[in-house]
Amino acid sequence: MYTYVWYDGTMRRRDGSAVIPKDLPTDAKAGGMRPPETPRHEDAYEYHGERIEDPYLWLEDGDGDAVREWVASQNEYADAHLADAPADERLRPRFEELARARDYHGVTPTAGGYFQRIRDPEQDQAVLYALDEPGGERRELVDPNEFSEDGTVSMNWYVPSPDGDLVAYGVDEGGQENYDVHVLDVETGEDVEVLESLGRTNAASLAWKGEGFYYVATGSDDDQLDKELRYHELGADQSGDAVIADEFAPETWPAPVTDRESDRVVVADAAGWERTDLYYREHGETDLRDLVVGVDAIFEPILSGEDLYLRTTYDAPNFRLARLDLTDPPEDPDDLETVIPEDEAILRATAVADDRLLVKRDRDAVAELSVHDRDGTHLTDVDLPGTGTVSALAGHPGDRECFFRYQSFDQPPSVYRRADGEVEPIGRPAVEAEVDLVVRQERCESADGTELPVFVVHREGLERDGDNPALVTGYGGFDVNMTPQFRRYALPFLAGGGVFAQAVLRGGGEYGDDWHDAARRERKEHTFEDFVAAAEHLVDAGYTSPGRLGCAGGSNGGLTVGAAITRRPDLFAACHCAVPLLDMLRFHRSLLGRSWTVEYGNPEEDPDAFEYVRAYSPYHNVEEQAYPAVLFTTARGDTRVDPFHAWKMAARMQRRQRGDAPILLRTRDSTGHGVGKPVSMIVDEQVEEWGFLYEHLDVEW
Repeated sequence: MYTYVWYDGTMRRRDGSAVIPKDLPTDAKAGGMRPPETPRHEDAYEYHGERIEDPYLWLEDGDGDAVREWVASQNEYADAHLADAPADERLRPRFEELARARDYHGVTPTAGGYFQRIRDPEQDQAVLYALDEPGGERRELVDPNEFSEDGTVSMNWYVPSPDGDLVAYGVDEGGQENYDVHVLDVETGEDVEVLESLGRTNAASLAWKGEGFYYVATGSDDDQLDKELRYHELGADQSGDAVIADEFAPETWPAPVTDRESDRVVVADAAGWERTDLYYREHGETDLRDLVVGVDAIFEPILSGEDLYLRTTYDAPNFRLARLDLTDPPEDPDDLETVIPEDEAILRATAVADDRLLVKRDRDAVAELSVHDRDGTHLTDVDLPGTGTVSALAGHPGDRECFFRYQSFDQPPSVYRRADGEVEPIGRPAVEAEVDLVVRQERCESADGTELPVFVVHREGLERDGDNPALVTGYGGFDVNMTPQFRRYALPFLAGGGVFAQAVLRGGGEYGDDWHDAARRERKEHTFEDFVAAAEHLVDAGYTSPGRLGCAGGSNGGLTVGAAITRRPDLFAACHCAVPLLDMLRFHRSLLGRSWTVEYGNPEEDPDAFEYVRAYSPYHNVEEQAYPAVLFTTARGDTRVDPFHAWKMAARMQRRQRGDAPILLRTRDSTGHGVGKPVSMIVDEQVEEWGFLYEHLDVEW
């Protein structure tokens, strides 16, 4: 930690290094220091005949010396506010304890055995193990903790071959999601080959078949949207991998699907959450054949022998499970056989376990799990531990056995096995709340009258006197489900009398395709109206007051909270805005942004999109007024959302802030959008972020 002094007209560390020029105005924090001065340039660009002035456009040059110096000064300014805070002394020991509990990832069954990632208390990264039986003795296969001294080189995914003899796994450095793919021999525990720099190749884009596997390779940085479907034969030179297809649009993401029973590959090319084109071929053929192409519906395939099951929105906004025979596929999607019809609950996932289907539905954003035979007949419901979330659903290919991960606000992510009609836990972290928690799903009304669920969590016996610190979070985009999640680092906040709320916003997928579509493109404003309504509900219900209410969100959720504080700064005392999208007139110009135009629209090519995006774009709606305290966090290694969003927004808000609350910017190195972080880094970040919220929500220690 540093101590700061004024010397020779400059804010300096005790070691004499300069931090901030003293001739800037003062504020109430950090010894009278205000933010670093951000130069304003006479830059502009033109959309649809209109000139858009942008004095901070120069901050988009992330590799330039001027930007690097400015980012460093912003980090110093954040240090002056956040360093030596009580959080480090009081939160860190508890956060270390919470972080160091053993973590269990989902089980992957194969014909030859089981695989699971487990992180032991002393480890920064989870280790991949082979198991002869679930919950039994583990044999170490890959230990990413040996990859680097600081834990920033990670293994974020793996795909075993159907017989369980080989495992492909992805290795990434610094959370940049640019993977090398290793192939490991399970018997010897040794890598047999490595394919380098495949870009965003992941578990969903790699499928074993024959003597090798299909995979989708991308470029890096701004070339990530260039994609090729290739086939790699084991033992062959990577440079000679066959290109199966390469004409994929920037906004689509292809994925190969295979199984151990047939000799086919199905390719699902998803255009965001709008349409999925399906192709297939017999393994070894030259060309892909059309299966379902040009239909405005989602089709998610599961291949099982001659049967292709499809989770689809075709004639079913809440999804249904359909099936077709690949030996004689129908030419018209109207002829698809319905196996499990649409229901009020949203059909979220399906897995095949021998002659059974495992079906996960979400009803009111809470998971249900059921078992069906292959023709869809309901056999039984699976008893779940409570009101929560099911993920990592996996069926055994040759046995009536399945695995899933379950969590809720009051239960950590735990792994369960169902076999012979019985459900048993086979891995639960030893993490407990210090107090008894109350979890409610409450309702509020958005600006247009739409009813919204809000999960509210607090300690038992909390008084609704309007004077409790509270934090509301939400996402509202890309069909993402905000279902109950265990927030381990919120436990001390809850034990100390805090209220945590998770809003279910339009734009997510909690209520099916219609709910998602209700906040896309020109309807995106609904997400922000919903979030404000959820925040107002906490005040109206007597949980808190604006002076003690904070908000937090990341990525698209960073856009959500960014829009909330620009339109209702009076409603919040503090905001943590992480790896956010904020300049919505330029989001599509770098990294993965082009692929998100199916969600937001393209403001550069579409005049209507230009108007409705500009109307809510947080960066373009910053005015001279009092804003709550804001902590923007971003990362140089983020390969999804460009860090310039947080940089430009922080610069504009710092200049136009008319209140005493600080606008802080933290840019981190050796990490990206959030994938693959070591536990030690997570603890450091959580201590800083919660410490910021504790201070500005006036949380009692």
